[in-house]
Amino acid sequence: MSDTIAEGDPIPAFTVESTSGQAVSADDLKGNYSVLYFYPKDSTPGCTQEGQAFRDLHAEFDQLGAKIFGVSRDSLKSHENFKCKQGFPFELLSDPDESLCRAFDVIRMKNMYGKQVQGIERSTFLIDPQGRVAKVWRKVRVPGHAEEVLGVLKSLSGA
Repeated sequence: MSDTIAEGDPIPAFTVESTSGQAVSADDLKGNYSVLYFYPKDSTPGCTQEGQAFRDLHAEFDQLGAKIFGVSRDSLKSHENFKCKQGFPFELLSDPDESLCRAFDVIRMKNMYGKQVQGIERSTFLIDPQGRVAKVWRKVRVPGHAEEVLGVLKSLSGA
């Protein structure tokens, strides 16, 4: 697919609402490293484990000046409940119209209980301070993923 975002590409322009009540745009990701992780649904087992892993390593990401953002199609209300319940110290971005998901090409056909449905393919993008994609992970498996992202960030940032 020619519109798939790849390493070295500038991130697409976007503006979405976050759990802080502030709009977050592509420009907000410039100046520091940022982690944009896309996940299927709030409060499901794999998505909870992934968020917890980023939460547990948040201090290390923060020491490197990196911001973490979780993205799904869930509502801000759902995100706020999820964030509060899990104690996430980072923002969750609501993308109900899938504009951000489609810009990063993470919407895929998936099998759900024997039916074909469109859903988010668990994917993570490490964005460099210039607003370019430094690293892409697609079809993410949760165990060890946040640690791998942190390791790549450390090597890129010279930490």
